[in-house]
Amino acid sequence: MTRYLHTMIRVSDPDATIAFFEMLGLKEVRRMDNDRGRFTLIFLAAPGQEGVAEVELTHNWDPEPYSSGRNFGHLAFRVDDIYATCQWLMDAGVTINRPPRDGHMAFVKTPDGISIELLQEGSLPAAEPWASMPNVGTW
Repeated sequence: MTRYLHTMIRVSDPDATIAFFEMLGLKEVRRMDNDRGRFTLIFLAAPGQEGVAEVELTHNWDPEPYSSGRNFGHLAFRVDDIYATCQWLMDAGVTINRPPRDGHMAFVKTPDGISIELLQEGSLPAAEPWASMPNVGTW
């Protein structure tokens, strides 16, 4: 039997990344500092998903640049209202890289450039200003 546990992403600024994921409803569920290895692991999950589907943030204490590769893909989260979620993220200063023009899907990025796909629970009709909004960035 195989069970999905988590997706790991390396982050340069844990506080900024945690704040980003908190806007999506995830909360920190545990943290482990490894003094010998000079890294911190921080696990985040949506309520009720603890230990089931988590995001692991790995913060290496010694700075190193991380390149953003398309081969990673993205993390996906289902939301109750994609328009309200995107508006809330925009109001918090997050760029909507692919607006929810179709009422179904949008893309944003974490502070480290990891693509996050937002998918609407059920379906919503196309709505302005989203329907006519061009892509703001690349996703």
